[in-house]
Amino acid sequence: MVQALNLMAVLNPRISHVAIDGGLFQAEVEERQIMAVPAVFMNDATFGSGRMELSDILAKVDTGAAARDAARLADKAPYDVLIVGSGPAGAAAAVYAARKGIRTGVVAERIGGQTLDTLGIENFISVKETEGPKFAAALEAHMRAYDVDLMGGQKVEALLPAAEAGGLATVKLANGAELKSKTVILTTGARWRNVNVPGEQEYKTKGVAYCPHCDGPLFKGKKVAVIGGGNSGIEAAIDLAGVVQHVTVIEFAEQLKADAVLVNKLKSLPNVEIHTNAQTTEITGDGQKVNGLRYKDRATNEEHHIELAGVFVQIGLVPNTEFLKGVVELSRFGEIVIDAKCHTNVPGIFAAGDVTTVPYKQIIIASGEGAKAALSAFDHLIRIPS
Repeated sequence: MVQALNLMAVLNPRISHVAIDGGLFQAEVEERQIMAVPAVFMNDATFGSGRMELSDILAKVDTGAAARDAARLADKAPYDVLIVGSGPAGAAAAVYAARKGIRTGVVAERIGGQTLDTLGIENFISVKETEGPKFAAALEAHMRAYDVDLMGGQKVEALLPAAEAGGLATVKLANGAELKSKTVILTTGARWRNVNVPGEQEYKTKGVAYCPHCDGPLFKGKKVAVIGGGNSGIEAAIDLAGVVQHVTVIEFAEQLKADAVLVNKLKSLPNVEIHTNAQTTEITGDGQKVNGLRYKDRATNEEHHIELAGVFVQIGLVPNTEFLKGVVELSRFGEIVIDAKCHTNVPGIFAAGDVTTVPYKQIIIASGEGAKAALSAFDHLIRIPS
């Protein structure tokens, strides 16, 4: 967001942009009641909150952009393989498909997917250490090194398999455009799971947060809670403990589910309190921002309330498959059911990465699955009668 606004200000003398570090200027944060970043104001009025790219900003200020974009996309020739999503799985699928010399397209809301929201990556073999945004930029650069038609900033709303769409699969976009392809690889990934208690929706971006790396500095010197005792929750609590005054971890199960090394690290920190066998029942607030969390001790049924400035929800992921219900087979968790070669139950439709039933949602696993899906799609294409 900051880079996009800086670029606009550099190129257009009529645009000025001021960036404020919330961790350094807390008085400004308090005055504007900012509880999540980035928070953008245009002419002193709220413009947007959360991650946005240059294309998203331009789409909001240019009311005719969507129609022009739809017309441009509608004119595109059919693809041999069209990949929906561009995280690690989508990027790997794109590179492998393009290297086969077939017409390859990628359509996605955000190039890089969920890696854009990841701070440190230290387990991608051969890359000792990197950061999520840097990794996402490398994914995009690798795709652009090949003949890949990359279409970012596009939300997919529907998929019609080839059998229902006259011989070519049809991907329908939110702007009204339709893209055609002989095969489709679904790599739409997953998003943070909601805890679904009163107060969560009301206080999103007002104290309820999902990215400790993004929003943690806003709570410097304050008390926060982390809901979730898996790896992501405990990593978040460790990270936040170095910034905030106090961290309370709330875990529904009888014990923390994170790796032992993370649990030991957490327990060594002096400003962390852990409640297991605890059910979050409400996130409370004063009408403008979060002021606490209510939980029930599952062993005694006793209710407790903790005074807090923020609540970080870290209870796993939900696959992005709402638009696929009734199109391909989904598991009871909403994941796309695939076989060992990334086939779905619909011929010509493949899937890879965190959106599928493949266990262990890891970047390196998603990348391998994306490559496999592309090879399977190519194998499917060469067996189609000419």
